[in-house]
Amino acid sequence: MERVDPRGWGVLSMKSRDASIRQKRFKVEDCERRLGQIDAMIEEFSRMAADLEHEIAAEKRRTGIEDEKHFAYSTFARAAGQRRANLLASVDDLNRQREAAQAALETARAELQREEGRLGRENPRTAPSGQGRLAS
Repeated sequence: MERVDPRGWGVLSMKSRDASIRQKRFKVEDCERRLGQIDAMIEEFSRMAADLEHEIAAEKRRTGIEDEKHFAYSTFARAAGQRRANLLASVDDLNRQREAAQAALETARAELQREEGRLGRENPRTAPSGQGRLAS
């Protein structure tokens, strides 16, 4: 079955529609993969920041100096504090990236559903949900 492409690019075959659905499924999987990577990075950076917080507290107890402005404040504690601040800033940035990735995933899923629905309406025998099939 062939139909005319609404964009005026000629005739679309069943093969090109299947390719379109595969492409949209790939995009959904890619967005899911990206979201998983971002979640893993957020978890790892948060864990590292918590570990640094414990190390800073231990260093402060060891030296007995709590004031960061004190001339004898531990350079290790100062460096660890800066590293922790950088990690937390990265976590904030990753949370913003996660929101964008989540929105991209929702868009990709909607496009896939729309494409699958269109294919289902055009060719009831190949509808993914089993619609249009005859009962045996």
